Amino acid sequence: MHIKEVAKQMNTTARSIRFYEEKGLLFPKKDGENDYRVFHEADLMRLSTILALREVGVSVRDIQELLANPNMSMKQYLNIQRSVLFEKWLEMKDMIETIDRMLEHTENEDFTSEIYELAQHLKAMKHIRKNWEDQWNFDKQAANYDQHIKMHGDRFNVHQDYEQALAKAVHTMQLNSGDSCLDIGIGTGNLGSQFLAQGVNVIGVDQSEEMLKQCNHKHPAIDTRKGHFLALPLLDNQVDGVVTSYALHHIPDGQKLLALVEMDRVLKDNGQICIVDLMFENDQHRQQVIDSFHQEENRLAIKAIEDEFYADQSKLMDWLMERGYDVKTYRFNDILNMIYALK
Repeated sequence: MHIKEVAKQMNTTARSIRFYEEKGLLFPKKDGENDYRVFHEADLMRLSTILALREVGVSVRDIQELLANPNMSMKQYLNIQRSVLFEKWLEMKDMIETIDRMLEHTENEDFTSEIYELAQHLKAMKHIRKNWEDQWNFDKQAANYDQHIKMHGDRFNVHQDYEQALAKAVHTMQLNSGDSCLDIGIGTGNLGSQFLAQGVNVIGVDQSEEMLKQCNHKHPAIDTRKGHFLALPLLDNQVDGVVTSYALHHIPDGQKLLALVEMDRVLKDNGQICIVDLMFENDQHRQQVIDSFHQEENRLAIKAIEDEFYADQSKLMDWLMERGYDVKTYRFNDILNMIYALK
C-alpha cells in the first residue's frame, strides 16, 4: 500500500506520515523500481498506534520512547495504546473528582486556600503518573529472571522463603473457578500462574514489556497487560482478587498508599488483596533489623535495604483497616511478610 492510500485509510495526511518517518517513528520500505514508500500491515499498525497516542496528547518524543522497538508485535502496540488510554482516563477521573470537591468548598467563606491545595494535589498526581520509571531495568533482566532467583546462600538473600511465600498467598486467597485475579508486577508469572489450575482468570500487569513477553510465553492463558501500580489498565470494580509479590518495594513509600487506592478501585465488593513483599512490621522493627546487620558487619544487607523501598507494614494495614478491610498478616522472616485483606 502506498502513502496516499494509507493516509486515506487512516484519516490522516501524507505530510503527517512523512513527518513521523522523519522523526524515526515509521520505517516503511521503498520500492526498488520507483522509490515509492510501501506500507505493510506492521507499518499500518505502528502508524495507527502513533495516531492514537497523538490524539490523546502524547508528545512525539514520548512516542519515540514508547515505540523504541521497530519490530513490535500487534499485541504490544495494542497494549501500549491501552496503557496510555487508561492513564489518560485516570487523569480525567482525578480532574472531575477534584472539581467536584472544589465545588463543595465554594460554600465556605474562605475557600481560596482549600481550592489551591486541591489543585496542587491534582498536579502532583499527574506528575507522579507521568514520571513513573523502571529504575532497575527489568527489560534486561527478563530473559534470565527465573534463573537468577536464589532460594539459598549469600549473606543476605532477599528470596529466602520465596516459594513458601507464594504458596501461602495462593492458599490464603479464596478464589473460585470463573473468578478473576489481578497480579500486579507479574514478572514472569510465578505467582499468578498458580491460580490457573483453579480455573481462575488471571490478568497480569507489568511495566516491563520483556517481562510480559516471558510471562506470555510461559503461561499463554494469562491476560498480560502493560501498566503499573499507579495506573492499572482495568475499569473500576472489575476483579475478585488482587495479588502482588516482590514488586511493591520498587516504588517509593510516598506512592505505596496510592498503589492501594488503585487496588481498591479495581476490586469488587467483598474482594481480596494479598501482598507478599519485602517489608518491616514498623519503623522500630526496621531499625532493629538494620542494627543487627551493622553488628554482623553485613554491608551487603544494609546496601540492599537502602537501595530499595521496603514497606512499613503497619502503615499499609492502617490504610486498609480504615477503609473497612479485615486484615491479617503472616511473617516468613525478618524482611519478608504477607498482608491479606478482605474488603
